[in-house]
Amino acid sequence: MIAAQPPSTLRYAWTIVALLFPVALLNYLDRQMIASMKVSVMRDIPSVGSEENWGHMLAQFKWVYAFFSPIGGYIADRFSKRYTICTSLFVWSAITWWTGHAKSFEELMWARSLMGISEAFYIPAALALIADYHTTLTRSRAVSIHQMGIYCGVIVGGFAGYVADAPNLGWRWAFDVTGIVGLLYAFPLLLLLRDKSRYVDADTIGMASASVPASKENEFKKLLKALGVLFGNFSFILLVFYFTLPAIAAWVVRDWMPAILQKEFNISQGKAGVSAALYWQAAALVSALFAGWLADRWMRRTQRGRIYVSAIGMALIVPALFSVGNAPSMHSFGLAIFGLILFGIGWGFFDINNMPILSQIVRPDLRATGYGIMNFVSMMFGGVADWSFGYMRDRHVPLNVIFTAFAAVCVFSAVLVLLIRPRDTGDSHSHH
Repeated sequence: MIAAQPPSTLRYAWTIVALLFPVALLNYLDRQMIASMKVSVMRDIPSVGSEENWGHMLAQFKWVYAFFSPIGGYIADRFSKRYTICTSLFVWSAITWWTGHAKSFEELMWARSLMGISEAFYIPAALALIADYHTTLTRSRAVSIHQMGIYCGVIVGGFAGYVADAPNLGWRWAFDVTGIVGLLYAFPLLLLLRDKSRYVDADTIGMASASVPASKENEFKKLLKALGVLFGNFSFILLVFYFTLPAIAAWVVRDWMPAILQKEFNISQGKAGVSAALYWQAAALVSALFAGWLADRWMRRTQRGRIYVSAIGMALIVPALFSVGNAPSMHSFGLAIFGLILFGIGWGFFDINNMPILSQIVRPDLRATGYGIMNFVSMMFGGVADWSFGYMRDRHVPLNVIFTAFAAVCVFSAVLVLLIRPRDTGDSHSHH
């Protein structure tokens, strides 16, 4: 039987989600908007020079973000999710402000690298804190609302090109404003967020000793021990692959779709940018809410409820990729948009259940570390996907061939998630 939370605890659990929603929005807005303002930034900073340099700068963010994700997750688990979240927000907001004052390509590269480091600490800590406060009855819905903040950030970022083109505003103004907003928000956030006591977490019953720092072994040994526990768990390895493989397609959709739509359908940069971001992110935003509700309902019947909802999402992504890949050869802009909307619906189902599934197979004091590792692998493959997609496009590999390969990868992913074996049926007891 799954125990319900007392009203006061549940109220604060939802307060956590409300407090983190704007942080999630800024986390993605601050990293996305530079892509929408490319023309203005390159015109203003001539030393960027080439498309290759621009691509290198975008990739640099991913590599650095990937490397620091597990470190950020481990620090959040070992010390404090609250301080990790607030410090991350403060530092990346300062760097966002500084980006708006960059004068050279070298400065821009440093800014993006440092932003990659500072932003890497946020997502694992935030999702783990939400999972700490939300039990099986509300966890998917809580994560879905947080992820909606991310989708909103991407959508707002998609319109940043219009801000860059505005004579009285410009790209530097956009970085100034978002940087200052984040800096100011970090202070009330620090006052209002609370870490959940690791000694009284219902999930840890039966394994409390694992959460209590009994020995004085050094941090490196503790990190190795944590990695040993995670990689000794076959379901965790399956989840890492399941999390990573669809992200290969998602990074290409996110980073290349504006260019694809512009070239294949001969439309303006503004229309291509908005079409590429708005439709699938808006679809993900709506479907995430429904998927969160459905997953929490399904969990009342079976502990595999979240896994089934996630697998449905993966099944929707497969035809979506076929549609997007074949639309140019069929000269159908409508089919491309239909594919992007379907991709967004599937993505919402997939994206909001990753931390809740992780919470079913990994103990609470390793969740942020686990998610950091998932982020690391996913972002590394995302960088490779961006590079290899450009390589294939230079060699005129047809779009439908590339996207059919992505669809095949997603079919394989759907099989992987169904092999995951949850270890607990609720938060009132544990089967670790």
